[in-house]
Amino acid sequence: MNKKITLYTDGACSGNPGPGGWACVLVYKGTEKELSGGESETTNNRMEMMAVIEGLRALKEPCSVDLYTDSKYVLEGATKWLSGWQEKGWKRADKKPVLNVDLWQVLVELLSQHEITWHWVKGHAGNPYNERVDMLAVQQRDSYK
Repeated sequence: MNKKITLYTDGACSGNPGPGGWACVLVYKGTEKELSGGESETTNNRMEMMAVIEGLRALKEPCSVDLYTDSKYVLEGATKWLSGWQEKGWKRADKKPVLNVDLWQVLVELLSQHEITWHWVKGHAGNPYNERVDMLAVQQRDSYK
């Protein structure tokens, strides 16, 4: 039986592109682990993806993960678009290259290692963990300004 982990993720960016930050909180049996980071020149979508990637990278073994994100881009990319992008050689339906393909390829590998249940959470709506990862991502973003 895989360990059951809850993962909350968020990204923030000032300007698009501009300085950005990402953050996640992993919760396992009441124990919490915060991770965060950022970049001086990035996009909001890249930071949303980095939060998921770094959260999953922190897991030392295959886990069952309840993953919460307020990013429809990451959620729909992972659950609806990813297999089609791969089949089309990382091209979108309009034949243009998929954006952030470097991160999507990393995410594909990480997703294959875990059993993920995706959850969309409305941002800035009072969910305590979503508010926390937002605050951490904004702090990281601001440190790169």
